[in-house]
Amino acid sequence: MLTVAAGIVPLQARAGQDIRVGYTLDALTMDPGNYRKRETEVILDNMHDGLLTSDGHAHVIPQLAASWKQIDATTYDFTLRHGVKFHDGEPMTAADVKFTFDRLSQVGALDGQTSPRAGLLGPLKQVEIVDKDTVRFILARPWPSFLAMLPFQSVVSRKFVDTVHTAGMATKENGTGPFRLVAWNRDESIVMDRFDRYYGGATPPLGAAKASRVIFEIIPESASRVAALLAGSVDLINDLPAHSIKEVEANKDTKVVTVNGTRTFFVALNNTKPPFNDPRVRRAANYAIDRKLVIDRILAGTAIPLNGPLSPDAFGFNPQLPAYDYDTAKAKRLLAEAGYPYGVDATLDVEGAFEDQGEVIASLLTKVGIRTRVAVGEGSVLKAKWSSKDKGGGDMWFTSWGDAGLDPEGIVNPTLTTGGRGNAAGYSNPQVDRLLTAASSEVDPARRAELYRQAQTLVNADAPWIFLWLPQDIYGVNARLRGWTPNADGRIDLRNAYVE
Repeated sequence: MLTVAAGIVPLQARAGQDIRVGYTLDALTMDPGNYRKRETEVILDNMHDGLLTSDGHAHVIPQLAASWKQIDATTYDFTLRHGVKFHDGEPMTAADVKFTFDRLSQVGALDGQTSPRAGLLGPLKQVEIVDKDTVRFILARPWPSFLAMLPFQSVVSRKFVDTVHTAGMATKENGTGPFRLVAWNRDESIVMDRFDRYYGGATPPLGAAKASRVIFEIIPESASRVAALLAGSVDLINDLPAHSIKEVEANKDTKVVTVNGTRTFFVALNNTKPPFNDPRVRRAANYAIDRKLVIDRILAGTAIPLNGPLSPDAFGFNPQLPAYDYDTAKAKRLLAEAGYPYGVDATLDVEGAFEDQGEVIASLLTKVGIRTRVAVGEGSVLKAKWSSKDKGGGDMWFTSWGDAGLDPEGIVNPTLTTGGRGNAAGYSNPQVDRLLTAASSEVDPARRAELYRQAQTLVNADAPWIFLWLPQDIYGVNARLRGWTPNADGRIDLRNAYVE
């Protein structure tokens, strides 16, 4: 299906000025209020801006807002920038901002559907227009994660949405970002042209994008993406496989660029039934894993070992957690203490893309007496099986959870609170629940960080997961691409990028 934005000329070659990105997945939609997929977010972020953005290191800075101030524990005022235009030429107003967040947070606001992004706005109660330049956000309770969540919410035009409706938003685009949609060739490419009336963005140098055109070429197969990079037909690829790093580095025209990612990998252990309802067995499983071996051999050294749920870059990270070093003798001893001197049998569920990592983990577990069989399954099937409502009798699940905002509430609350929507392990510790609940409303940053550090200490000791690693995001880059660096939050911001 080809979608062409109204009033924009068809695709024409612009040799030397295009940036071509070899990308893993197509966008699910052009509607910034109707998805929950990181790959879609990366694409749409080049066409849309939010009130705030991130500097890539978990610090928020103004974007469409010129400034903000916190009135009290539950009230924030945002002063809007002047001169911001949507791609159709209409000015952005306070009414557009209010409409955007009403659409994101209110039940049934997407023509009867509730935005899947509503949960990202937590206890947002209402949005008010104070004057033509000021919008007020009122929360139902103190929520210190509020500002960290705003970079992921794009402002849309009320007039445009009223014209095309939710159905039209799926294929049409009218943002305030540095690029505007030219064409969407489903499962093939997304073409964007520079928006010359762009207000300039959040960080210097301000002004329109440097590249005339950006083309996201959808190349799901890793070998094909690498081949396209080496051939010079694309300037940048995401998800460079670790086994291709040396090949890309050996090519004089290409290089490898990495940044710490925001996705924690772990094995969820079913805490609700034997043998993993015993914390001694769960600790034994952690001591069985030689993380350094797997990171070096399978991930080519492009990951950081973890002893808890958080990235070292996250707010409130506890660097003092006891390490689960590789110790087969200790693992066997803990198994025997738990009543399993002759070991146990278990199955590790894993998606096909991670089968090789799963096999290595299974081999290491088997070595200490947790005899592990790998069962490969489709992602959506495994997610349904391991939902917090029905664990389906699984033993172990190799999985991950992203935290783009690098705020603990984005990962520990859903995955480690009793009954949390992402608590696949069925973990329950009332003391952890109390700490996380308190941290969710604590407005003093120092106190909030301490609450999270205490919770991580308890989780580390309880070992509801096999703590694994935080992979780096790995990109292959053509040497001719200038002005681009990766962000820790996974965005591919191309405003200042250009082909030399």
